[in-house]
Amino acid sequence: MTKKIIVNGKENIPKKGAVLFMVNHPNGLIDPLIVTTNNPRTNYFLTRAASFKKPLVRWFLNSLNLIPIYRMRDGVNQLNKNKGVFEKCFNLLNNHKALMIFPEGSHDKRRTVRSLSKGFSRIVFGAIERNPKLEIQIIPVGITYQDLSGYPFKVSLNYGTPILANDFYKSNLNNSDIKKIKDVISDQLKVLSVHIPLSKNYEKTLEKLNSANVDFTKVNEVNSMIQTNIINKKERKVNLVRFLRPFVLLNSLIPWLLWKYVKNKVTEVEFISTFKFGVGSLTVIPFLLVNTYIIYNIFTLKSSIVYFGCSILIVLIYSKFHPTPAK
Repeated sequence: MTKKIIVNGKENIPKKGAVLFMVNHPNGLIDPLIVTTNNPRTNYFLTRAASFKKPLVRWFLNSLNLIPIYRMRDGVNQLNKNKGVFEKCFNLLNNHKALMIFPEGSHDKRRTVRSLSKGFSRIVFGAIERNPKLEIQIIPVGITYQDLSGYPFKVSLNYGTPILANDFYKSNLNNSDIKKIKDVISDQLKVLSVHIPLSKNYEKTLEKLNSANVDFTKVNEVNSMIQTNIINKKERKVNLVRFLRPFVLLNSLIPWLLWKYVKNKVTEVEFISTFKFGVGSLTVIPFLLVNTYIIYNIFTLKSSIVYFGCSILIVLIYSKFHPTPAK
């Protein structure tokens, strides 16, 4: 459940053909969920191999079309497994499928577009080398959260202009050739998501934006503020929905306590939304159903139905309209 998802540029997504979506990566496993549920194509994802360690988790991720990619931190011996991963990617693109990767290489909560790894070039150019007639469209995708740890959240998702990878392909590619396509993609990502350059002024700029209570999901507006250094302060509106919070917490006490316990185990802020989503999805409805059954046995069927309906409605209203501070 999200407060609001603002999607722009969906018309840029080809209805058929080989596509590589390249997405910035601020928020753990929530990022691919947000993108793929707001994308008409069936996507295959490359994600870090460390997530596949436990058998049950591995089965679940494989069922979602997630493909493990191995990095140096996984061990030098593990890198050989990437040969099979690249072969699978070549075959997917050759069969005109859509592949999604996060070229920054890792998640990071900072509101900036980081340097892109060149692994994607091996995928697209390797596929073209095997099949010169294959056309591959690269679509940069920018994702920006109002508060990435404040699930349910407000988020902006922007699809960029397709880039034909074939235009950058050469039989003997060198680093400068790869840099050209990286720069084109990176330039789009810096427009499609909020981008504060990583410099000595990063923290100062971010603090100003947070203090001004800006709406980060208005990406163009915020990027303009960053570039001109003119930050317009937004007045905080009185939000009466916050008074529903005590009822929501009391009516979902056990899921809330369970989340508090799990939250203490989460070591990376980029995974807070992922785990909060998981805990909420697995516990809130079952807990409300147990309460409904108890009310049914104590009172009447009508009372239990009214309780369950009102509980769901209040949760939906609170989730959609409670105030979310900029962070």
